[in-house]
Amino acid sequence: MSQGGQRPPANRMTLQTFKARLGGASKGFKLLKKKRDALKSRFQLLLKDIVDTKLQVGEGLKDGAFALAKSHYACAGDDIAATVIERAKRPSITTKLYPDNVAGVSIPVFKLMHDTSKDTSVQTLGVACGGAVINATRETYVKAVMSLVKLASLQTAFHTLDEEIKMTSRRVNALEYVLIPRIEDTIAYITQEMDEQSREEFFRVKKVVEKKKAKLAKEMAMVAMSDVPAIDAPSALNTKKDADLIF
Repeated sequence: MSQGGQRPPANRMTLQTFKARLGGASKGFKLLKKKRDALKSRFQLLLKDIVDTKLQVGEGLKDGAFALAKSHYACAGDDIAATVIERAKRPSITTKLYPDNVAGVSIPVFKLMHDTSKDTSVQTLGVACGGAVINATRETYVKAVMSLVKLASLQTAFHTLDEEIKMTSRRVNALEYVLIPRIEDTIAYITQEMDEQSREEFFRVKKVVEKKKAKLAKEMAMVAMSDVPAIDAPSALNTKKDADLIF
């Protein structure tokens, strides 16, 4: 249907155009529906992974807090946080962003990079007391940070997929309930108008043929009447004398 609610012209070219649009819209609807199903499947897997990772993060942070308390106890109750912050010059754990493709959707993925060569400044921490306990605490917190990075990656992907599923669902619904029915209605209107035009043309041709037949029959009748022989009346030019009549 054209803009302003006006109907398109009913002819074969317009009908072929709208049939091509219907084919494209139907193909796009099927592809978008498959994409939505794939995204929903990945979405459900991410949801399960997020729940498991959150539990791991909770356990890791709890173990880290318990290990930090043991480090304080091993150092005779001294707070080692200030010493650790003082020795931390360069980060040994960094994250890099990598793209992941799911059904044509780019999803950000965080990868944790651990450079152990930058941990030399803290390896001598607690030489006098509790060195082994402090190293164990550091390893526990490294595992907790790895779980946190994994959780951040999963939640970012979860949010991206959620927005993409909503947008794809709106497109699928628009095609299924708005665009395709509108095109089908236009095709039905054009087909109905063309059928009506065909019937009108057939009726017009039939009337023309009937009028031509009637005219031809009338002309044939006039020709037939003109071919009837005239009455045998005496000619005025004939000099033959008629017989006398006796009354």
